[in-house]
Amino acid sequence: MNNILVINPGSTSTKIAWYCGKEKKWGENIEHDPAQIKTYAVIYDQLEMRTQLVLKTIADKGETVDSLSAVVSRGGLLGRVSAGAYEVNDAMVEVLRDRPVNHHASNLGAAIALHIARQAGVKAYIYDPVTVDEMIDLVRITGLKEVQRFGQGHNLNMRAAALRLCKEENMDYGKSNIIVAHLGGGITLSLHSQGRIIDMISDDEGAFSPERAGALPIYRMLSALEEKHLDYAGTMKLLQRGGGLISWFGTSDTRTVEKMALEEGNAQAKLVYDAMALSVARSIAKLAVVVDGSVDRIVLTGGIAYSKYFCGEITRRVSFIASVTVYAGENEMEALALGALRVLTGEETAHVFEEK
Repeated sequence: MNNILVINPGSTSTKIAWYCGKEKKWGENIEHDPAQIKTYAVIYDQLEMRTQLVLKTIADKGETVDSLSAVVSRGGLLGRVSAGAYEVNDAMVEVLRDRPVNHHASNLGAAIALHIARQAGVKAYIYDPVTVDEMIDLVRITGLKEVQRFGQGHNLNMRAAALRLCKEENMDYGKSNIIVAHLGGGITLSLHSQGRIIDMISDDEGAFSPERAGALPIYRMLSALEEKHLDYAGTMKLLQRGGGLISWFGTSDTRTVEKMALEEGNAQAKLVYDAMALSVARSIAKLAVVVDGSVDRIVLTGGIAYSKYFCGEITRRVSFIASVTVYAGENEMEALALGALRVLTGEETAHVFEEK
């Protein structure tokens, strides 16, 4: 039996799980005191603390690292990489420590995984990090030579949903065109064509969401930012953490807004909520034209996909493109485990990371 340790570091917690093949044996959310986190000057200073807590949790569960077949972690903010598994090496850890695309707790995952894997005498992997970028050159071009599009989104959950669809529906991932929308605090979409993610819509160029402002009329946005006297950091905070439903209603809880819209008769809430669904549908249609409308299936996933109303509004608008399948929830831990298992069983070959 292949025993796989899964690691997913977040800002104030580290989620871990132990899988025996496809089955989850146990999971644990190791919470970190925010006050303690603030004492670390940089994120990588937390490495030893988090690693020791993971090892302690494993021991407390009665497991030993010697019984592991592999360790897999959520991928950090590397540069442009391909989809699938990457074997963690010292070069990857160095980039995530010293030259990441951005600083985030997920950058610690590879280093934690490598430390434990070496102790266990096995290999460590990351799988489908947010910086997967397989976009074709045609879709990178914008109206400013200095600004080109790049791929960044919820790749782990979206690609797992596409692979799940193909397995359940007996579809060939390498011969299908599938559009996946991840509906969460941020909303991103991806176009999977012939086994490759050839286009994406990131959370700054498409649908607005519970927390993100999404695509905006740029001239009006620049004028508004000038009035607010915001610098780059302030602008990013507004667009990433103060946009979408938070901007309109002061909450990112879609259940609250849906209740306002559907049960309490709040006309503004219904207008904005419906507009958010429409913005997702527009993004789906935008991706569909890249493959001349030849889309085999549309998949809706993520936390907001639990809403039958929200998914129904999207489905009503895009069903002329292709039929819609809903996989509600974010299944990151399972996706990581199944990715590592595909490597262990020879179904997939892991890439070896080299800095580009």
